[in-house]
Amino acid sequence: MKIKFDNLLMLAPLAGYTDLPFRNVVKYFGADITVSEMISSHALVYSNAKTLKMVEKSPNETPYAVQISGSKPEIIKKATEILNDINGIDIIDFNCGCPAPKVANHGNGSGLLKDLPKLVEMLTIIKQTTKTPYTSVKVRLGFDKKIPLEIANALKDAPIDYVVVHGRTKSDGYKKDRIDYDSIALIKSILKVPVIANGEITDYKIAKYVLNTTGANGLMIGRAAISSPWIFWQIKNQTEAIPSIIKKDLVLKHFDSMVDFYGARGVIMFRKNLHAYAKGHHGASDFRDIVNSLIDIKETRNRIEDFFETHLLVDRPLPQLVTLNARSV
Repeated sequence: MKIKFDNLLMLAPLAGYTDLPFRNVVKYFGADITVSEMISSHALVYSNAKTLKMVEKSPNETPYAVQISGSKPEIIKKATEILNDINGIDIIDFNCGCPAPKVANHGNGSGLLKDLPKLVEMLTIIKQTTKTPYTSVKVRLGFDKKIPLEIANALKDAPIDYVVVHGRTKSDGYKKDRIDYDSIALIKSILKVPVIANGEITDYKIAKYVLNTTGANGLMIGRAAISSPWIFWQIKNQTEAIPSIIKKDLVLKHFDSMVDFYGARGVIMFRKNLHAYAKGHHGASDFRDIVNSLIDIKETRNRIEDFFETHLLVDRPLPQLVTLNARSV
């Protein structure tokens, strides 16, 4: 398997959202690479059942990346060895960008940006241990200040196949006005491996701007995909139009997949997705209040059908969705 880094589109790992059912949805809309939710290497080593379920992939997820976090060499090595025994993983991605205090304040995620030699050490351990064809790393621009030059020079000789760069520091969080694509361009100019740009990519026009500004080999999209999973289709087809589908069918497909994967617990877990799908529609607030109290599978499905029946997303005929994954790898 050879990945073509040519305007590549990736789904970003988002805790609590980018599980197998959702990844299956975005793959349908043409995402080239899907990534698991961030997985603690410690939890993976100690055989947390929930963690192992997070690694599972949908049959259509190729190539598929599993993202791990951690900062202890022996634990990172053991976690990588565990992943070696799981079929279907094409990429191990190392998280050095998560800004969550419970992660970063313990030296993991973006906390490693304060210790670049250790970051490179972790990447070396993963590459030396893994059996997957590819390894990668996701970084931010720094911890409490931007250090794109230092990060690029540290990663220049690191044993990785591509780098994902989120255009903010850890301290910036997700503030829109802090996004810095020029720093991504600087990192791209130094690294020999492909660079994927990430951050505030919400539609086709911004996607085009980010590619032109950064010179990146592709884009990683996260939060925008939660309510608009068709964004990958829009970018590939260079349009702001919405594909010729009925939103109700998409939401039901996602709901059914959640129930299949999680059982009855999937009803409760799907509430946050329904909040995102209903956003912007008339009556969304009342609908959210209703679904927040539902636990029965059949009743919830009926409520989804009733609400989205009057909110169809039908546009002029556009290319068939089934052809979108042709250039994935």
